Amino acid sequence: MSKVYFSSESVSEGHPDKLCDQISDAVLDDVLKHDPRGRVACETYVTMGLVIVGGEITTKGYVDIHNICRNVIKDIGYTDPKYGFDYKTCAIINTIHNQSVDIAQGVDKGGAGDQGTMIGYACSETPELMPLPIMLAHRLVMRMAEVRRKGILKYLGPDGKSQVSVEYENNLPKRVDSVVLACQHTEEILDESKDFITKQAREEIIKEIADPVLKQWVDKDTKYYVNETGKFVIGGPQSDTGMTGRKVIVDTYGGMVPHGGGAFSGKDPTKVDRSATYMARYVAKNLVAAGLAKKCLIQLAYVIGRADPLSILLDTYGTSQVPEEQLIPALRKIFDLTPQSIIKVLELERPIYRNTACYGHFGRPEFSWEKVDKVKELQKIV
Repeated sequence: MSKVYFSSESVSEGHPDKLCDQISDAVLDDVLKHDPRGRVACETYVTMGLVIVGGEITTKGYVDIHNICRNVIKDIGYTDPKYGFDYKTCAIINTIHNQSVDIAQGVDKGGAGDQGTMIGYACSETPELMPLPIMLAHRLVMRMAEVRRKGILKYLGPDGKSQVSVEYENNLPKRVDSVVLACQHTEEILDESKDFITKQAREEIIKEIADPVLKQWVDKDTKYYVNETGKFVIGGPQSDTGMTGRKVIVDTYGGMVPHGGGAFSGKDPTKVDRSATYMARYVAKNLVAAGLAKKCLIQLAYVIGRADPLSILLDTYGTSQVPEEQLIPALRKIFDLTPQSIIKVLELERPIYRNTACYGHFGRPEFSWEKVDKVKELQKIV
């Protein structure tokens, strides 16, 4: 029997990179709210006391960048100077301009908004048809935010990270081998040396955050690493810069499969970096849900200005119930992979994107690309 360990990480809503992703997607949502055909490629950068928003936006509406930024920062929880960054006092610089006309002339006729490769994946090891390590890592930071917002652990700050190492045996997840939790906190839980959190605080973090999430996956040999430097008082933009699009593995499948050509946040659905990746997940998930394979990777390749993908790669890792060469014609028949069709089928011209910007873009039932409504068609045609 083969035994391997696989690790995935996630980051909280207050992590500097995720703060940027949420601002960029909040800008996108505001554009789509007033102009569903607006074009957005928005990037955000944060550092101590400063937010810079730039990129290309073409819209018939008006976007109040300053107000959007402050509302997102406030909602995340940077509401007090004790966190070293707060929504009231941070400076905001707006450097946005219009989309290039050279790009627009190819996109306006229905072509892809860029070249690149896009990856979709699904597997049968969780009910969400996602890899277990990334799902557990996301749930840990979601629980971290819940515990903070509800005041269960009043000393937690907005910044935080998680990491989960899962032991696999014969390609099946068996147990969680180790758990990493990095939780921003106030000074009240430091010991007398002021260099380490107290043993009581460590035990509270494990009890309130890890235990409700991990449940049956842990055992007496599971190892916990909580704030391993000793303390995590200085966090968020005060301690580290953040930029849109720097957490692409967190956003997707936790490193279980390759990542495609680009990041997602701040991009309208004409950018196939985003929309075609959602579509690839939709295709892969339906194929696995149909029982045609236990694992499925889909790669799509596009060129700017053209609608049809240049290539489609299917890999079921030897788990397909039928020859793989039979599956691609079936996928082409059932799924229209042109950008205009993807936008229509997945209803992507809606202000839905801020919610995608933290805790992963996949494995969450509220998103249209997670539906499994093509199962019967796939089973019938195959």
